Amino acid sequence: MLVEIQNLKKSFGGREVVRGISLEVEEGELVALIGPSGCGKSTLLRCINGLETADSGTVRIESMTLQSHEEIGRKEFSRRAQALRQQVGMVFQSFNLFPHLTVLENLMIAPRVVRGVNAREISLALLEKVGLGDKSENYPEQLSGGQQQRAAIARALAMSPKVLLYDEPTSALDPGLVNEVLRVMKQLDVEGMTQIVVTHEMRFAREVADRIVFIEHGQIIESGKPEQIFSKPQHERTRAFLADFL
Repeated sequence: MLVEIQNLKKSFGGREVVRGISLEVEEGELVALIGPSGCGKSTLLRCINGLETADSGTVRIESMTLQSHEEIGRKEFSRRAQALRQQVGMVFQSFNLFPHLTVLENLMIAPRVVRGVNAREISLALLEKVGLGDKSENYPEQLSGGQQQRAAIARALAMSPKVLLYDEPTSALDPGLVNEVLRVMKQLDVEGMTQIVVTHEMRFAREVADRIVFIEHGQIIESGKPEQIFSKPQHERTRAFLADFL
């Protein structure tokens, strides 16, 4: 199992946002996390990537394991989180590209700073892969939202991650630009990239995901193949949520 999450819990200000979530993701699997806003999906992603510290529980990706500060100490958590983030790429709602760098420079900076590698050729190939081969010398402000998000995906790929995490990657885009980002994610799925996607794009989840995980109030309510979740959901709360989309 490539990703293994065990009994993860996270609270903010006394409110438990992630309530004992356990989840396994196989290599090459695309898992779509769905559920109402504020249900803990994004916090779960940030805990997987070490951007948030879980109060308790374990995140394991291959041989790398993250636990809470209380269990391993702050210094060790920071060390492990930095190592883990070299293997786990993350794509955010806002594109988070450096505005003062060209698109190509945005891709090259992490491999250079973290690994001391000149990734120019790899970065140019990744821009071709996401359909931005002619935009390498452009600055982010010269790109559309869809192009910026594709550049953000390419930047995440520049570190050769084992897993890609997406936090609502199309929510900031105009409807006409959504499909160009989803096409890149579909192609990565075909190529065997392991992906965990927080999304409200139910058509994408139904057509592309290998598994749907419905989360509500910080807990996994139901998990299964898209055809089962969308056609014959077992839980009433799943049916009620999906009724707004079907």
